[in-house]
Amino acid sequence: MKLIDPVVYVENYDGEEIMKFLANMASTCYNYEFDISKDNYKDLLLKCIKNDHTSILEHKTITIKMIGDSGVYKDLERHRYATFSVESIKNLKYENELKLMKPVNIEEQTDFYYEWEKCVKKLEESFQIMKKEGATEEQLRMIIPYSTAIEMNVTCNIREWRHLLSLRTTFHAHPAIRQLLIPVLVKFKQDMPELFADIEYDTEFPKEKYAKVLSLQII
Repeated sequence: MKLIDPVVYVENYDGEEIMKFLANMASTCYNYEFDISKDNYKDLLLKCIKNDHTSILEHKTITIKMIGDSGVYKDLERHRYATFSVESIKNLKYENELKLMKPVNIEEQTDFYYEWEKCVKKLEESFQIMKKEGATEEQLRMIIPYSTAIEMNVTCNIREWRHLLSLRTTFHAHPAIRQLLIPVLVKFKQDMPELFADIEYDTEFPKEKYAKVLSLQII
């Protein structure tokens, strides 16, 4: 089996331009005139968020690509105002080994890790036997574990990103999700502070386990 590290690819964006654009949308509602070259657009955004006038945040979207375990998607797909394009498990092409995510919540060199490793190695062995004997992709999918590494594209408007990240970066979210989304939230906070600074997250989650964040290159 091949163990994969988590990665998040974030679409290139200009955080300041996004905030100015959204402030322009909000200014229509309030008949509010401001000099876009100055920082008073930030005050308008903060006012909208404070008053829960967040529909104006739906005018801009950001797309990310994540490499994580298949269980992550099972949780995230509940967010109905997000758009997902996900690698199909039954279409995964494995030659000699399964591609699995390193378990974020099972420490290496522990009894639990050895049991997990033993389990997935047995699954991999059975997978290859079934494949050699002519099992269909639909049949092979039945033994694929949640640890299977898959790619998933997620597009949300800014309002939905606020909602999704406020739920999926707290202590109550699965560690595999926190591992992927906390670094995304940290990036958004840095690039668009007026839009994301108020969202709290699990600051106790180990930074060394954060997924690497890279630029999403569109070919």
